[in-house]
Amino acid sequence: MARISDAGAAALRRLDPEQAHRLAIKGLAFAPVPRPSTDDPILRTALAGLDLPNPVGLAAGLDKNGEALRGLSRLGFGFVECGSVTPRAQAGNPQPRLFRLTEDRAIINRMGFNNAGLDAFADRLDHRPQGVVVGANLGANKDTEDKAADYVAGLKRLAGRASYFTVNISSPNTPGLRALQGRAQLDDLLGRIDAARPATGPARVPVFLKIAPDLIADEIGMIVEASLAHRIDGLIVSNTTLERPDTLRSPQAHETGGLSGAPIRSFAEKALRAAAEAAGGRLPLIAVGGIDSGAEAYARIRLGASAVQLYSALIYEGPGLVARIKRDLATRLRADGFSTLAEAIGAGR
Repeated sequence: MARISDAGAAALRRLDPEQAHRLAIKGLAFAPVPRPSTDDPILRTALAGLDLPNPVGLAAGLDKNGEALRGLSRLGFGFVECGSVTPRAQAGNPQPRLFRLTEDRAIINRMGFNNAGLDAFADRLDHRPQGVVVGANLGANKDTEDKAADYVAGLKRLAGRASYFTVNISSPNTPGLRALQGRAQLDDLLGRIDAARPATGPARVPVFLKIAPDLIADEIGMIVEASLAHRIDGLIVSNTTLERPDTLRSPQAHETGGLSGAPIRSFAEKALRAAAEAAGGRLPLIAVGGIDSGAEAYARIRLGASAVQLYSALIYEGPGLVARIKRDLATRLRADGFSTLAEAIGAGR
């Protein structure tokens, strides 16, 4: 079945990128996807109170509206993140806005938080598969002046529906969004997020903050301290980059937007190292950016990540990549003498 699914992914790559994306979502929503096999016990891990069968998650961006949770939940991910979702539906940026850099195994997108809004998202979460850890990635509407209010609205509307929340302040495709990573605006945003959360009880689920890979170490250190001060439960390191490495070969490399995939690996690793150094074990980290193999997933865990997320690599490797990463990760853990994944977190620092 993995081979068939990967062949389907190859066929989709022959279509326009956004058309292929829509077809993939429809296929995952309605096609019969078999249940995955039980995960190797060595992969089970805890993340900010979440019990994960394995540390390999789906990053936000693939399923913006929570439409394909049925199929995604059966691809073998330990957790699935949907969104970004904004309070009001919005069309996003003009097309074309999604570009494959095939020669570089990369993607550039300037989607602009296109989504159907909180009400549609909430309805789909109400009907999500049971027993699956599903995160809601929150964004702000493009025309909202008080962007912090949009994140609070998302948190309140989806309370009790999501397993965790991600506050996405690092997309490069919404004007003014990355400015929220400055200390004054960050304190205001995170303070309001913390105030809006239930003090205790089952509705108080983890809240993660997703940051950009383009930050310097001092900026990441500041974000770590602000996150701890406002009781954020973890950092996702990191989003797409505005940088364009000299190694890019694709004729699409000049397009504006966020770059993801293999070429951002060094940026994401550098940001993860800085976050791990600043956090010193006080804040769980989730690594994302250029992860396309068990070796790379293992490297990020040894650098300090408690879990990893994929998206762009699935476009080039197909959904069978999830199972391959898990098998390789389990093998590498045992080969290095670890009996649990937790023992390997930060072992390479």
